Amino acid sequence: MDLISLPVIYDKKKFDGRYRFVIAAGKRARKLFQGAKPRIASKSKKLTTLALEEVLSDSMRILIGEAAIKAKEEAKKLSYGRLIDEAKQKEALPEDLTEIEKDLKVYLHEKSARKNKQGIDKIFTKEGSK
Repeated sequence: MDLISLPVIYDKKKFDGRYRFVIAAGKRARKLFQGAKPRIASKSKKLTTLALEEVLSDSMRILIGEAAIKAKEEAKKLSYGRLIDEAKQKEALPEDLTEIEKDLKVYLHEKSARKNKQGIDKIFTKEGSK
């Protein structure tokens, strides 16, 4: 098994600094741990080493500069948490609607019962006995 020797030599045009390289390798390693398929064939068995190799190869596109800032802003707009919250709200809406419908039916039933209810005076008078 080949070890990645330090310092890692990377293309200065592809990465604007070591920090960007480390962040990209870390994000790729996380995706590999979550079950993503490797993009390159490698002899390494460790996923972190595989992530470093993938980032160093041209199998991934790394954004730098203004493109990275713009992509980060777009990612904030479409965050995973917001999508889940919206999905939960859509699921909760039909249940809430049925509760409102039930309350409305009870209200309408009680309202019609009040209209049909005769007063004591009407029951015992001649008008009520007709």
